[in-house]
Amino acid sequence: MTPELIARLTRLRRELHQNPELSGQEEQTAARIADVLRETGADRVLTGVGGHGVVAVFESGKPGPSVGIRCELDGLPIQELSDLPYVSQIKGKGHLCGHDGHMVIVLGVAEALKGQRPKKGRVVLIFQPAEETGHGAIAFRADPQFSEISPDIVLSLHNLPGLELGVVELCAGPANCASRGMQIVLTGKTSHAAAPQDGVSPAGALSVLIPALAELGAGGEMNDDYALTTVTHAHLGERTVGVAPGRAELWVTLRTVSDRQMTRLMTDAEAMVHETAHAEGLTVEITYDEVFEACVNHPETVSILRQSCFDQGIECRLVDQPQRFSEDFGQFAKSARAAMFWLGSGRDHPQLHNPDYDFPDALIPVGTMIFLNGIDAILRDER
Repeated sequence: MTPELIARLTRLRRELHQNPELSGQEEQTAARIADVLRETGADRVLTGVGGHGVVAVFESGKPGPSVGIRCELDGLPIQELSDLPYVSQIKGKGHLCGHDGHMVIVLGVAEALKGQRPKKGRVVLIFQPAEETGHGAIAFRADPQFSEISPDIVLSLHNLPGLELGVVELCAGPANCASRGMQIVLTGKTSHAAAPQDGVSPAGALSVLIPALAELGAGGEMNDDYALTTVTHAHLGERTVGVAPGRAELWVTLRTVSDRQMTRLMTDAEAMVHETAHAEGLTVEITYDEVFEACVNHPETVSILRQSCFDQGIECRLVDQPQRFSEDFGQFAKSARAAMFWLGSGRDHPQLHNPDYDFPDALIPVGTMIFLNGIDAILRDER
């Protein structure tokens, strides 16, 4: 990559950083990305894929495998706290997970393909919406536009604070935990605060469930039995001193290494909630949101990425434990040999979703070259 291209991509990254859009609302981001892709001379630029998703297709004109490179479009509903000159201009919203950086890395791949088309097969660049809510990849893959050019192999990355800048970690097998938000509504009957015995309060059930659910999934070693339940929100009654409560809400995040263990954890948690509610004379409703299945890397694709790093002189470490955070990239593994690598943002870098997080621009050429090397290796082979 030339210094001029790196500088241009850096400017674009900072422009995107200033204008974050939330999951499902990425209209302007998608339009900006599509404009840049058209300038690269992509053979096809598809828009409106699975929402505001964008896809660019670079054809070789020769038979061969189809290689996908995936990134994300959405920001977060977090107020950025920063004195950077390119701080978010949208109140209450910020690119505080690095998706702005991921996008320009994949645009760097598009710029390289502008000058040199793939040797055979095709390259499919995927700009996916709504990753943060877990809804994006499912809708993206279900879109008929994408099904026509669905790749055989898909590569992706996520920057990782706490790992040395520019160092890569790879996991063959489970790479990101499954997780889902469990939303519990307990309903009884209100009464006058002077006669609480004439109502049915969910206070007792709530006080039992908060510690019991936390104990049900206590975390521990990251193996097949790993289960973590985190209480994230609780609400009881209304803001009044005259009414004994008749309704409560409890939100809990369930997290496991495998989808199979998630099924077991859900079953146990639901049984606990229903048993407690029944004992207190309450009705209960349970729903789920932000559902992420486990992300599992394909070992063959991991080997390709590892070699791609070595070819660039980039330190690459194989690790045997997944990340605790979730990623909907695992959806692509249902139809392709998919793998995600983690690219270090620095030992002391602010954590993902921190209000002072910012994607390190130094990672733009590193991520781009890993992807380009991976594409070249796949399209040299007869996979």
